[in-house]
Amino acid sequence: MPVGFVLIATAPAKEHKVYNELLKVKEIIELYPLFGDYDLIAKVEVKDMDNLGKFVVSKIRSIDGVVDTKTLPGTKF
Repeated sequence: MPVGFVLIATAPAKEHKVYNELLKVKEIIELYPLFGDYDLIAKVEVKDMDNLGKFVVSKIRSIDGVVDTKTLPGTKF
């Protein structure tokens, strides 16, 4: 199953709200707060790489408070 890492930037003071919303998304298998240019990193599993971009747009970027994302596609060995 393909895996991706999504760096997520939030609006000021929205980090906790976005974090709690992302915890409800079943495709997100790990989620961590960060310090720096991005506020959160999510490890996601999707059924195929074609769905990774659609997933990010529909399930992550649609959350109120998310202002930017950067997706890093990967795979398991």
